[in-house]
Amino acid sequence: MPPPFPFDTIGFDLDGTLVDTAPDLCRAVNHALSTIGRPPLSEAATREVIGGGTRAMLTRALERTGGTVGEEEFQQLYLSLIDHYERHTSEHSAPYPGCLAALDALAARGCRLAVVTNKQEYLARKLLDELGLTHRFAAILGGDTLGPGGSKPQRDMLDEALRRCGGARFAMVGDSSFDVRAARAAEVPVVVLAGGYHDMPPDTLGADALIGHFDELVPALERLTG
Repeated sequence: MPPPFPFDTIGFDLDGTLVDTAPDLCRAVNHALSTIGRPPLSEAATREVIGGGTRAMLTRALERTGGTVGEEEFQQLYLSLIDHYERHTSEHSAPYPGCLAALDALAARGCRLAVVTNKQEYLARKLLDELGLTHRFAAILGGDTLGPGGSKPQRDMLDEALRRCGGARFAMVGDSSFDVRAARAAEVPVVVLAGGYHDMPPDTLGADALIGHFDELVPALERLTG
């Protein structure tokens, strides 16, 4: 008889981990930039500025295209970005190859799954709804779910995901330093997907396991301890 699976709850980042959202985020960012005459970012460059939430993404996009702007102008750009993204949330976004099979495999092992993202909760839910993924998750937490100061890299969202899922042994799956730092703060293992959106080279993030494809996720988790 195989040993029991080491975790009963698995938390997943969303953008760059479960779903490749860069094509739609790139269009939303460039829509906002175009309103002030800034040059567009390539999709590859957009992947490098995603992380930490929408405001952080927009700040990095501005820094790359001519510099920051005043708070009033920034707020207008942010609202323009959000408006575009709300209308085109999932047109070009899709789960990563092997993602759905890995989620099925974890569910078959009795794991409860959670989304732990710095994206605003309503946008995360909208994306998951449109992709038909919402039913797979026992908890969905966004960067605003717990209020100011409750987003990654703080541990609060991971603790709350575990509480909502009713579990005891948690592992985090993500793609950036926000995920790794939150996992370290919560004292739980973390797996990083090498193909996600990284703010640092993935092999320098300090994850407990680094995988290149979702096919590797379940074996990687089996080698860790809760």
